[in-house]
Amino acid sequence: MLKSLATASLAAMTLTLTGFAGAADHAQAVKPMFKVLPPHVVDGVEFPAAPAAQLPQWNGSFTDQHDVQRNFVMAGSDPSTSNETTTIQAYLIPLIMVYGAANGNMTFDPTTETTSSGLTVMKQVARSPIFKASIDFVQGGTDLGKAQYIDAYQRGNFWHDVSKNTNYHTVLQIVKTLKPQTITVAASEGQVVDDPFHLGGKRGEMSIFAFDSRLQTFMTKLKQINPSVLPIFITTDVFLTQGGCCIGGYHSANSPQPGGQTYSYATYINTVGSFSQDVSALSHEIGEWMDDPFADNRVGCTDNSLLENGDPLEREPNYGGYPYTVNGFTYNLQSLVFLPYFGARLSTSVNKWYSFQNDMTHVCPGQ
Repeated sequence: MLKSLATASLAAMTLTLTGFAGAADHAQAVKPMFKVLPPHVVDGVEFPAAPAAQLPQWNGSFTDQHDVQRNFVMAGSDPSTSNETTTIQAYLIPLIMVYGAANGNMTFDPTTETTSSGLTVMKQVARSPIFKASIDFVQGGTDLGKAQYIDAYQRGNFWHDVSKNTNYHTVLQIVKTLKPQTITVAASEGQVVDDPFHLGGKRGEMSIFAFDSRLQTFMTKLKQINPSVLPIFITTDVFLTQGGCCIGGYHSANSPQPGGQTYSYATYINTVGSFSQDVSALSHEIGEWMDDPFADNRVGCTDNSLLENGDPLEREPNYGGYPYTVNGFTYNLQSLVFLPYFGARLSTSVNKWYSFQNDMTHVCPGQ
């Protein structure tokens, strides 16, 4: 799968959050992709002003294969010094996407759309391995423990330390699923289309920048949201667009580390075999948020200038996803690369692997 981040140009841009491209996007190329938006700046002022509360985070570094020290900030605590669980509170925020008579006359609602299990999309998300420690992850014969998926990934990422600090965990705790927020999509911002991947059914589309503008408004008015928590926005059967379809999710921050408000968005496509099916997009975005929460960890790769650990595996079969069945429902969780892919020593990760599923065999281009 082609990600096409274009992070170099994104990192240099100033988001005005106006003048969005909309329905014209669909006439262009269809390709599965995710995005990362840089820390927002509006009229030269960080937005919003960072309050005292901060995301639990730690600073680390590695020396890549060109002897360049790569500094990073990650969510959680330092696995080399911590031997306990760091809990980060999260709020799920369902988004009801409404399209009028001029652009499709349909509504996509994750609080009422049901999955094959009979649960609503939002309940299926909340019960997924992203938030429930329902699977004992054994990778290449090494037991990483019964854990949330991204926690298990991070334990494998720093297995050199975690194998000694065995109680190390970074977990997400859903405090609450907040009241649904409604986005009425203007015809200039998006439309309802036939499934772009020819799997049947209808999909909503919306320009990513018009969409992100709505999220800024929601985060400002929701009193539960502050930089110490992670708001996670969820749609169903909707793709975002930027010069074409189809974006399954993104993450970003409002103002930089350490006090910026991080946030994440993913769609839930309720069709087996689709790009962004069930929680695959969410696993991608939460994994990237964990290792690059402020979207500013720079690396020496020519395919990706940021430490975005989901990007390199999206061309794999099933868009990099691996099936895990829990309570009769099969979730697709995307594999993620470990730090050695970005040039760190192989001894850092479990089994000296480059990725969680051992589906990456080399360092990134540029290393």
